[in-house]
Amino acid sequence: MTGRIAFQGELGAYSHQACTQARPDFTPVPCTTFEDVVEMTRSGEVDLGMLAVENSTYGRVADVHSLLPKSGLHIVDEAFVRVHVNLLGVPGAKLTDVREAHGHVVILPQCAGFLREHNIKGKVSSDNARAAREVAEAGDVTRAALASELAAQIYGLDVLARHIEDHKNNTTRFLVMSRALDASRRSDRMMTTFTFRVRNIPAALYKAMGGFATNGVNMTKLESYMVGGSFTATEFYADIEGHPDDPNVTLALEELRYFTKEFKILGVYPADRPR
Repeated sequence: MTGRIAFQGELGAYSHQACTQARPDFTPVPCTTFEDVVEMTRSGEVDLGMLAVENSTYGRVADVHSLLPKSGLHIVDEAFVRVHVNLLGVPGAKLTDVREAHGHVVILPQCAGFLREHNIKGKVSSDNARAAREVAEAGDVTRAALASELAAQIYGLDVLARHIEDHKNNTTRFLVMSRALDASRRSDRMMTTFTFRVRNIPAALYKAMGGFATNGVNMTKLESYMVGGSFTATEFYADIEGHPDDPNVTLALEELRYFTKEFKILGVYPADRPR
C-alpha cells in the first residue's frame, strides 16, 4: 500500500524519520503544526498522520494529548523511534567553533549535559529540521543545530558531534493516525487506547480502575489533564494491553463505563516491537 502521511516539522525532522520507519512506502508530507497534521488527515488530503506523543527523557507532548480526543482520528499503529541527537554545523566548522545550538524545546533537555560541558548555549527553534535548514542558510560556524543525521544529509551539514543525548535509551513514541477505527487486526500483543471522564461520585476513579485489576488487564499508561482550562473538569487518557473483544478486556471496560462518562476508544492496534 502506498499513500501520503503527514507529520509535524520540516523534512529531516524526527517525525519524518518516524514516517520512513513506520510507513516506508508512503510519501512524507511536512506540516507546520500538530493541528495541521490532524486537519490534513481528517480532510483526506493525506491518508495518515504521524504524531509524537512522548519522549523517554522529556516526557509527554502535552499539546498532542489534549488534541487527540477531539481530533476525530483513530490510532492504527505506534512507532518507537530511537532518537539520536547530533550537533550539526556548516561544512568546515569544528566543535570548538560552536557557541549556540538551535533545537526544539523538547530536544534541548535531552542533551543538556553535553551543551553545558562544551559551554554551548541552547536556543529554542520551532523545529529541529528547521533549525538545521536555518543553520545551513546562515553559514555561521558559531551556530549549530540539534537534529538527525537525515537532516544533515538533506541540508548539507557536517555532523560535528554524534549521539550527544544524555540518556542512551532516548526514545520517542509516535502514533499513526487514520480517519477510520480499525479493530479487525490481531497480533500476539494488541494495544487499546481510550479517554474518559469519571462520574462525580466518591472514589469514582478508584472504582473505575478496579475492573482492570480484577480481570488481569495490564494498564501501561494513565494520565490526566484539565479540560477547557477548568480545575474541575479532568479527562483521563489510558493505554491498556489487549483487544476490546478479549473477554477480560470486555469485562474491564464494562466496569469502567459504569463509573465514567464520555468514554471514547481512540485506537486498537498492534504493539510495536520495542514495547
